[in-house]
Order: sequence, then C-alpha cells, then structure tokens
Amino acid sequence: MQVPGAVSEKGMPLGIDAATEEEYASQAKLLQEFSNIPIIDKAWIFKSDSANCSRAMFSVGQVNLLANKKRTVILSSHVSKTSKQSVDFQWTPFPIEMTGVSTVVPSPSGSKLLVVRNKENESPTQLEICGPSLLEKEIHIPQSVHGSIYNDKWFEGISWNHKETLIAYVAEEPSPLKPAFNDLGFKKEGCSEKDSGSWKAQGDWEEDWGETYSKKRKPSLFVVNINSGEVQAVQGISKSLSVGQVVWAPLSSHGCQNYLVFVGWSSENGPNQTPRKLGIKYCYNRPCALYAIRAPFQELKANEVPINDNEMDNFGTAINLTRGLSSAFFPRFSPDGRSLVFLSAKSAVDSGAHSATNSLHRIDWPADGKLQSSLNIIDVVPVVMCPEDGCLPGLYCSSFLSDPWLSDGCTMILSSVWGSTNVILSVNILSCEISRVTPNDSSYSWDVLALDEDNILAVSSSPIDPPQIKYGYHTGQMDQSNTWNWLNVSSPFARYSDKVKSFLSSLQFSILKIPVSDPSEILSNGARKPYEAIFISNKENKMDNACNPLIVILHGGPHSVSLTSYSKSSAFLSSLGYNLLIVNYRGSLGFGEEALQSLPGKVGTQDVNDVLAALDYVTGKGLVDVSKVAVLGGSHGGFLSTHLIGQAPDRFVVAAVRNPVCNLSLMLGTTDIPDWCYVEAFGSEGKDYFSEAPSAEYLKLFYNKSPISHLSKVKAPVLFLLGAQDLRVPVSNGLQYARALREKGVEVKVIVFPEDVHGIERPQSDFESFLNIGVWFKKYCK
Repeated sequence: MQVPGAVSEKGMPLGIDAATEEEYASQAKLLQEFSNIPIIDKAWIFKSDSANCSRAMFSVGQVNLLANKKRTVILSSHVSKTSKQSVDFQWTPFPIEMTGVSTVVPSPSGSKLLVVRNKENESPTQLEICGPSLLEKEIHIPQSVHGSIYNDKWFEGISWNHKETLIAYVAEEPSPLKPAFNDLGFKKEGCSEKDSGSWKAQGDWEEDWGETYSKKRKPSLFVVNINSGEVQAVQGISKSLSVGQVVWAPLSSHGCQNYLVFVGWSSENGPNQTPRKLGIKYCYNRPCALYAIRAPFQELKANEVPINDNEMDNFGTAINLTRGLSSAFFPRFSPDGRSLVFLSAKSAVDSGAHSATNSLHRIDWPADGKLQSSLNIIDVVPVVMCPEDGCLPGLYCSSFLSDPWLSDGCTMILSSVWGSTNVILSVNILSCEISRVTPNDSSYSWDVLALDEDNILAVSSSPIDPPQIKYGYHTGQMDQSNTWNWLNVSSPFARYSDKVKSFLSSLQFSILKIPVSDPSEILSNGARKPYEAIFISNKENKMDNACNPLIVILHGGPHSVSLTSYSKSSAFLSSLGYNLLIVNYRGSLGFGEEALQSLPGKVGTQDVNDVLAALDYVTGKGLVDVSKVAVLGGSHGGFLSTHLIGQAPDRFVVAAVRNPVCNLSLMLGTTDIPDWCYVEAFGSEGKDYFSEAPSAEYLKLFYNKSPISHLSKVKAPVLFLLGAQDLRVPVSNGLQYARALREKGVEVKVIVFPEDVHGIERPQSDFESFLNIGVWFKKYCK
C-alpha cells in the first residue's frame, strides 16, 4: 500500500521548505515499510483425528492506515509432528479478514467458534456460532438486554461451558431509562433512544473506570444458550461490583450446580471508601476479588431432584472466595477441577503503586460443590523481594492462556517479565516448583501463544528481529528443568521487505547492567542492585571516529518496563541512523519488589539520576557523541524527559514527548488517577494523604516534584504529541508546559490528535507521531 499523502503531510507546518518536505517524504516511505510488518495477536491449537497431528489457528494484526484501523486476519495451519525433533506447519494459502469482528473464541474442543460482532449506533450485538464448515446459529441481542460485549483484555471474559452449550460473557449493562421531555413538558415514563416525539435528558452523571472506559457502561455478567438463543443476566451480584474474566467452574460430583467464577471490582475506591471509580487501565492497584455464583440454565440429570426455593436462596448471592486478599484475578481451573489458580497484585494494592510484583495462589475446589467464603488460599509463587543474581525476580504477568496446562494437569505454562526480557515459565501448582522454559542465555523476549499437548507454541523477537514463531518440546522428564528445545517455524507473515531486512541486519543490541550511582546504606538491598538498559547500535558504530547520534528512550508508568521485543517505532528510529539507549530505571517491573518500591516518593530525582547514570555509562565506553543526544518518552517517560532537559539542560539537544506529565499539581484535579500523584510524590504513605481537595502545602510539593519547576533552565527544542481525549494525563498538562516554553523563547512544536486517548495508538496518529519524531530529531541531531 502506498503511503497516503494526507497521512504524511497532516502535521507539516505552513511554509515548509523543500528540503524538509523531502525529509518527510523519505522517512514516511521508510516508516511504511516497518508499519507493514504484521504482529501475531493470538493462537489456538486443537487436536486432530490423525496421529501426531493438530490444527492451529492464528489471529494476526496489521495496520490499515487508509481506514485508520487495525486489520485482523485469521490464518490456519495443519501441524504435523513427524518426529520429536521436527515439526511441519502446512499453511492455508490465504488468510480470512475478520471485517466487523470484535473477537473470536473457539470452544474447548475446537468444534465450534464464537464470532462476536459489536455493532455501532445502538444496534443489536451479533453472536455467530460456527461449526466445522458452516454457520450454525446467529443470535441478535438487543440493547434492552445488554450493550457491547467487552473485548478489552481486562474486564473481557468469554467462556464456554464443558458441554459447549452455554457461553458466559461480560457485556455492558443495558442503558437505564433517563428523564425525557416532549412538547407537553416532562414525560413521566422516560424515553428510549429512538423516540422521535421527545428528547432524552442527560440524567445523573455516573462514575466510569477512566481512560478508555469513559463511553462504556458497567461490565455485567450474562449467559447465552446457543441452542435456544436465549440470553439471561446473571442475578445475585452486588450493584457496586463491576465484573470480568469469567470462567465456568467444574461440575460438582453429585449435582447440577453449575458455578461461574469471576473477578469483581468494587466501585467504592475513593478516599474513605467513597463511591469513586479510579482509572483502571494499566492500574493493577484496584482492589478485586474472586466470586462464585450459580449460573442460569441449570441442567438436571435424569435422576436428579430440582433445587427448592430455600436452597436456591443459599446459592443466589455471589460468594467472595478470596476474603483477606486485596487482589485476585485471572482465575483458571486445573484440568481435573480440583484446583482454582489465580494471580494477585496485592503488592500493588497494598502499596498504592499502580503495578508491582505479582504472586500466584491456589484454592482447593470442593468436590461436593459446597462453597464458603473461608476457603483456604495456598501460596504457590510468593512476591520476590530481592532476587539473587540469575534467579526468578518475581512474577510479572499481563495475561494467562485460557488453557495453560500441560498433560500432568498441575503444570502451568505462562509468560512473565524477567529483567529487560520476557520469558516463558513452567509452574507446578502442587509442588510450587518454578523453572524457566526459554533458553537461559537468550536476550530475546518470548511469549507463549498456545499449548499443543506437552509442546509449546511461542513467539520470539528482539529489537532487531521481527516476531518469529517457535515450537518447543521437552527432551526429558517433565519434572526436569532446562531441557526444552526450540524449533523455528516458517510462516507466511514472517516475510518482510528487503529494505527492512537490510536495515535490521546492520544492527546489534545488548542488555547493559548499570551500577547504581549512589548505593546508600539507607536503600534496600534490591534498590542497590544494578538496573538495566537496552543498547541498540549499528554494527559499524564508529565511522571516522564519530558515533551515531543517540536517542535516550524512557518508558511510562513508572512501574512498567521496556522489553527486548521487536518494536516498530524503535526499529524505525534505528534505521534512521540513531543509536538507542532504552533505560529500565529502578522502579521498573522485572527486578524484584524492593527495587520497584524504591521509586515512589522519589520521582524526579532517583529516576532522573538513574537515566543520567546510564547515559554516563555508555558515554564512558565511547559509544556516545555527547553533542548529539536526544530524549524521547511518553506519560511518565515524558515526565522524565522534561525533567532531564530542565535538570541537565546541557546534556540533551532535542526532546520529543507523548502525553507527558509536566505538572503534578495541575494533573491532580483533572486525571482519572489522582491517587497515582500522591503515591509517586509521597511514597506508599501517599495513600493516606489522598484527597480530592489537596492542601496548599501538598500542591506546593506536587509542583516542586514536577518538570515545570525546572522550566526556566530548558534550552532544548521540544516536540509535543498530545491526545485530546486523554483522561490519564489530560491535554492541559502538555499544553501548559509547551506554552510556558514558548513564552520563554524555546522552540516548540505541538501536534494534538483530536480523537486519541493516552496511548496515541490509532494507526494514522501513531504513524504521524513517529514520522514527526524522526524529522524533528533529524533537524537537531544531524
């Protein structure tokens, strides 16, 4: 696809000179080459009737710039395991584009496929049940029953029951009736959306879950019978709970008591437990628990007596299964139904940090189906405070497979952050043994896609290697560690242009260990350990004794991490001739809980010093031309970037920031996560200070912790990329700082994307962002 002129020219200033115009055109062509590389989103593997064979299905994403959407296609393959050491994937010749499809969910046996189509303009949600060769059922669910089905990877939960006759899922609750008016005045019965004889009033404002959820109604639980097409809302759940991540519990040994297990988040998250839904996107510190509730459509066996009304009352209310634990999510039942395993972010909830080290837990599920809220919770993998060198730094999981189990029924396979890499782990939930499945000497990042019995389908990539499908098999007994071999799988979406191959083959990367510059005795042991940075450079780094210009790249959060996985934007910037220093400062995920918790209360100092120490480290090794250093960051990375150009104005010649935090005292009253401001400024005790009406003393401290307090020293030209719909760091934050710089005479360029939120991820906006970053840096880092 050719680069549309409207995309590459949209952000150009008036009166652009010919040389700059040529630079835009050249870089746009190159960025398009990288944008065309597809990304593997999901995969499923199903058993086949043939021996040593299985069927695989992949969901693959690719940007469609002209439509300003992500294009999703499904590609299938026949998998033949000819021997232990070889596997053959026979791909279908053409992919199938999922036009208008919100998500697809295969049944456990692979014999059925649920296709969800969320419609716009208040039209009914459409469910399609597909069989092996045809559409078996089409179900239209009106808005009076529920709104769109959640497919956000957080509240999202779609689960087939064991007989594959019922599907539980999470959808927006139906729109409430609102006050209405007509030509006679107030209309007592209210009105629907399509009543042309009246107009609907706004009614009471309701809290929402913030960033990306401002137009979504409360997530609620529903079950559909795919034979009859009937949909029922699940009753007995408190109205204060938002639900998600539903799974079916195993059938009890003596009855038909079908339970659903789900995650519930209370809306009472404000100061002093007031009704306040604080932003939940990227925020694992929102208290949640696992609940069980009786499912509708109970099926009786031939000799079974129906439950009477009194017994029904005992099962009619959701039971909290994880009382005493502040966080529980990603529930999964073991294949034999005896264990319920789940992840917990209790470290995040208890400390107030928006993300922290996870722990893994197990509940022994009662075989008789008699549930109570005092079930024993067993620790499987605890929070790791200060990891030994080369040992597990803790669990940092962003998702679980729907079926993560090996054939022994007690070993889970999952992906987790380990330093600056993502790795695949095996966890025995009974013995609590954990081992690294991916190679110990690999600096690449790995993600598990699906399990093929006791084999693993995964994807591996690096900053200089686009995603590659891998097939792993175990060479010893299942209780032995580090005995996995990995085969490369040839796939049609692993092909990319000769230009991209040429650029990437000229690059190299390494993970640097950066010593802490001030290892004070006051610090915890974990906070004194080295942190990491990813360094990407040209293999011929020095030409005529001159280094390539350097871009320092800083992740947001701050409790996030930059991984050694493939990134289109990093690959693009590297191909322009820049070296990249991507810093995982202390406070990042993947290095143990002590290192992470060392940052809250010290933002703007410790993280700034860590970045400068990393820059000093590569400078000392002769890898940097100190006259050509740029800095790039978004969100908290933008907070750091604007701090750096203020606190160390002679170290950086240019900066670019995406939705940066520039003034905490301004952000406090406008963001969906005001508690974040308190915790990062004060430390964990900030949870106790949190108020919607901060004192003048606190506002002064927030200001002094902010980049705007160093604005008078800034000299570097700054490019601002801002999402007008951002609820996390509202556009006012970046605009205030940009206007203040202009007032001071600093060169500033501002691009506001009217429809974008915090991530600026709409394809055209993302393309324009990095195209302008490339041209902006070229202007000042020649």
